Amino acid sequence: MSEKQAHKRVIQGRIVSKAGDKSVVVLVERKVLHPKYRKIVKRFKKYTIHDENNQAKVGDVVSAIECRPISKSKSFRLKDIVVKGVEL
Repeated sequence: MSEKQAHKRVIQGRIVSKAGDKSVVVLVERKVLHPKYRKIVKRFKKYTIHDENNQAKVGDVVSAIECRPISKSKSFRLKDIVVKGVEL
């Protein structure tokens, strides 16, 4: 029997802080339609992702892929750096 690979989520967002060794916090923004007022509003969520080589800096736009839980709060790992940013 051939087993199918489970679909892994990919998120893209801006790095807002370095959370320690091999960890960065990514702010992901999505736009949704408000159910009552029918207006597009922004929703934000922060994810802690695993950066094995400490290559991402604050301000970079990165994409991360879902993986096994690495710690209590980390279940995404860095896939690639989309845009290099300016560190504040």
